[in-house]
Amino acid sequence: MGTPQKSSKGSVGIESFQGRLRLRLPRQIYGGKQKYFSLGLPDTLDNRKVAEAKAHQIELDIISDNFDFALAKYKPKSHLTVVETIKPKPELNLSQLWDMYETYKKPQVSQSTLAKDYKKTRNMIQKLPDQSLEQAIGIRDYLIANYSPNAAKRYLVQLSACCNWGMRSKHIKSNPFRAMASDIKLQRNTEGSRQDAFSADEKDLIISAFENNRYYSYYAPLVRFYFLTGCRPSEAVALRWQDISSDFRNITFCQAATISVDGIKIKKGLKTQQKRTFPVNAQLQELLQSIKPEDCQPSYLVFPSPNGGLIDVHNFCNRAWKSVLQKLDIPYRTPYSTRHTFITLCLEKGLDAKDVARWVGNSAEIIYKHYASNKRDLAVPVL
Repeated sequence: MGTPQKSSKGSVGIESFQGRLRLRLPRQIYGGKQKYFSLGLPDTLDNRKVAEAKAHQIELDIISDNFDFALAKYKPKSHLTVVETIKPKPELNLSQLWDMYETYKKPQVSQSTLAKDYKKTRNMIQKLPDQSLEQAIGIRDYLIANYSPNAAKRYLVQLSACCNWGMRSKHIKSNPFRAMASDIKLQRNTEGSRQDAFSADEKDLIISAFENNRYYSYYAPLVRFYFLTGCRPSEAVALRWQDISSDFRNITFCQAATISVDGIKIKKGLKTQQKRTFPVNAQLQELLQSIKPEDCQPSYLVFPSPNGGLIDVHNFCNRAWKSVLQKLDIPYRTPYSTRHTFITLCLEKGLDAKDVARWVGNSAEIIYKHYASNKRDLAVPVL
């Protein structure tokens, strides 16, 4: 049924296009331009007879000079349409498809995901030597050659998700990145990032290095605060003086700084809870008292950036933090490891995991799983 019916010059042909019947009108009656008359009928034997009758009617009208060039005469009550020669849709490249996918996902994902993960993928796509979907294997090889295995795998997962959406949305016919990410095997970190804490000596060296650094001494109080509280870096930079009790005995963590497409913003609530209270010890109390400005207002940030706004944790990490650790020749770990350090040191001093979990906003199960089982110098007590 899919083979076009042959016709002599000047006669009307019958074709099946995407499972529907249409008539191919003679070119000479439209000045050499090819036009089709869609019948809108499925390609079946019975409908072929209807098509033949309609073609015969048109041929007779052409011979007798009664042909209706507007084709209204040949339209039944159902919707029959004249279509120009159908041109194939131009294929989308990866950059175009990603832009459409990102627009679709924008209302469904967080601002930080858009600003960090999606932006990174968009920037990576712009750097590709070839953005054609037909070059998926070449794109995979480029990612493996130019990025870490973890980053290459992450990008391939995102590209595959984008193409899966493209297929469901009828933008592309297949997903050329399907299952590529699974071929990249990552080496397991037997210690795990949650146990990647600094030692007590490393902690003291880092704090001292910040205090004596000619460029980054401004951040020394923030670094001390990280190590003394075990809070998440985003919680510290969003802290205001109104969150610290007037007697300096308690801190209430209730918001965090997040990165969005519009910049850094403060979001109410924390990662795992709405708020938590942290008890201030003598060391921390001394630190807070020493940095509180005389004209302090409750809404002032405790750790503002040098220009008075929110500290960009990502920028701080890539500049100040990385620079100090390199000079100390301490293996690189992100500022988040100050949190792991606080938890580990608390457990080594014999504090109960449930209490530590409450202070840092984790569950006791997480503390037991990732920290308590890896305490340094853990020994079986004398029974």
